[in-house]
Amino acid sequence: MVGIVSSAKVQPARSENFQGNFGAVISGIDVETLNGSTPRIGNLPDADFDLIQDTLYRRGVVVIKNSAKLSPEAQYELTRRFDPASTNYGHGKTLDARKSILHPDLKTVPHQPQVQVIGNGFIKNYEGLENITLRHPHHKTFHRDPIPEEEDLDFTRFYRWHIDAALYGLNPPRVTTLLAVSVPKGRRQTLRYDDGTGDELDVPLGTTAFVSGYEMYNRLTPQDQEFCVSSKVEYAAHPYIWMSGARSRPTGLGLFSEERELSEAQLPPIESDKIQILPMVWKNPVTGELALQIHPSAVRRIHLKDGYTIDDLEQVRGIIYRLQRPAISPSFVYPHDWEEGDLVLFNNHGVLHSVVGAFADDEVRLFRQCNLSASAPPVGPDM
Repeated sequence: MVGIVSSAKVQPARSENFQGNFGAVISGIDVETLNGSTPRIGNLPDADFDLIQDTLYRRGVVVIKNSAKLSPEAQYELTRRFDPASTNYGHGKTLDARKSILHPDLKTVPHQPQVQVIGNGFIKNYEGLENITLRHPHHKTFHRDPIPEEEDLDFTRFYRWHIDAALYGLNPPRVTTLLAVSVPKGRRQTLRYDDGTGDELDVPLGTTAFVSGYEMYNRLTPQDQEFCVSSKVEYAAHPYIWMSGARSRPTGLGLFSEERELSEAQLPPIESDKIQILPMVWKNPVTGELALQIHPSAVRRIHLKDGYTIDDLEQVRGIIYRLQRPAISPSFVYPHDWEEGDLVLFNNHGVLHSVVGAFADDEVRLFRQCNLSASAPPVGPDM
């Protein structure tokens, strides 16, 4: 019997001056419609889902247009279909910790707790949430040297480059889905790196910026590739609480070392078996490619192949920054220009992303996010 082939079309994602080899737009798929009567996870025929999954792992970021009718339940089921054994939100109860830097930015959908609401401005009623005020993360709350307030609506920064992961007790999610419900339009901003390079990037208001971990790895020297393949990163316990007093570099790529991190005595109780030591390099399950996949703000130590541990935090951060910085240069950044109804899926084991932008108080933005802690840890390189 010949399998059913999807009729959807795949095209490369495009953005002016973007030279990276990742990102795709898929048209001709209705993610809310279930065809046939065969039970399956997610509201997609098998052929359509297979196309999305293959494209995701080959292109890193997938955009599906005109998905405004996608319900929170269907979004959760679609996200889960990439890892059927996973059912819990990727950050677990991190959002409940008042000291966590993530706490102010997300609201949980009451009837679908794996799905979060993010955005900017006052929302009277949405999916069981009433009279909520959303806050778009602004770099001035996290960066040591923010852009002057009088330039704030014209210029912006990468807020924080990261992967979606608790990095303590829970495996990093495989896939994140983001749905644009309401998107303010009409302005663009100039994103400044402010790191002495003069690098700038013209971006749409409130873009989500993506870079490829595969590009990040491929741009390394052979010596650095060998270092990364053979080394592991240890993340701080309760990392989003631990880093709450620290301040970011102007590129959003990691933190300054100013001894502002919380001490162990200031953290919730630490369970040593929940501390995560992960490969620096993660293997793509479809292509076998290697991605340099590190959350630069949450790193604490580097473990070398000879058993030596680099424990000096400033040195650790300096090494990671040197390895990652080339691949966030302007030509390698895909800044997605959001439209209402856009559903963006990204391979959380192969790309890094950052919030961008500064909104005025009356610019209302409403998104839904879903990611699930993976049923298994990321796969490292073959040794």
